[in-house]
Amino acid sequence: MYTALIILVCVGLFNYGKVIKGLITSYRWAADTFVNDQYPHYSSYNIRIPKGYSLHGIDVSRYQGKIDWEKVAAMQERDVRVDFVFIKASEGMLLVDPYFQRNWKKSAEAGLLRGAYHYFKPQKAGLWQANLFLQAVSFESGDLLPVVDIEETGGQSKAQLRKNLQVFLTRVEKKLGVKPIIYTGYQFYLDNLSGEFDKYPVWVAHYYRAKPKAAVKWKFWQHSDKARINGIKHPVDMNVFSGGVSDLENLIIP
Repeated sequence: MYTALIILVCVGLFNYGKVIKGLITSYRWAADTFVNDQYPHYSSYNIRIPKGYSLHGIDVSRYQGKIDWEKVAAMQERDVRVDFVFIKASEGMLLVDPYFQRNWKKSAEAGLLRGAYHYFKPQKAGLWQANLFLQAVSFESGDLLPVVDIEETGGQSKAQLRKNLQVFLTRVEKKLGVKPIIYTGYQFYLDNLSGEFDKYPVWVAHYYRAKPKAAVKWKFWQHSDKARINGIKHPVDMNVFSGGVSDLENLIIP
């Protein structure tokens, strides 16, 4: 009697396990179908790239080493090619990226739309950081708007951070006559910048996830930091632009 009961229990557990396994398999299939539909894999780039965007770009610094920009510009798989590039120019009050001038010149020669960014140190004077950035980059008509990259508080209060960042933005805007783009993380923007800098275009980092929510009205979305790009030996950040060519023209220095 006990043996029969044990057998019945085991059979029941086995069938229950099969049901659970089937449910898990169905869930994974549904999830994979969604991922494959919304974020198809591009083998050349070695990442999934979100659908629905016609303009794609990368951002680089000295960490990518010496770049073959002709190979970058020639790369294409299906509907994705590198349309624009943001290049690190400077950081803090003293550092100029040693590869900047080469990247700035060669990317333009390869026919790519280029932009330059400054890595902002909140504990350093915004005015002097802006001056370094403006000295490092010879902006021209047809370049993307200047970018300030802010990712850390540097131990500053929210009020101090905002005030110092505004000094930087105002200096650059006065010199170039355009509003700079703010690059930052999605949550960092919500925690530190939202409501104070809404008049500036936003480039947001939000990796391996669905499109950033409407709480941040972004123009550029950095969706991966692991892209493989021809002509570059190291992993690269990959971005999409929210609109089309005519929309992008509004973010170019006249």
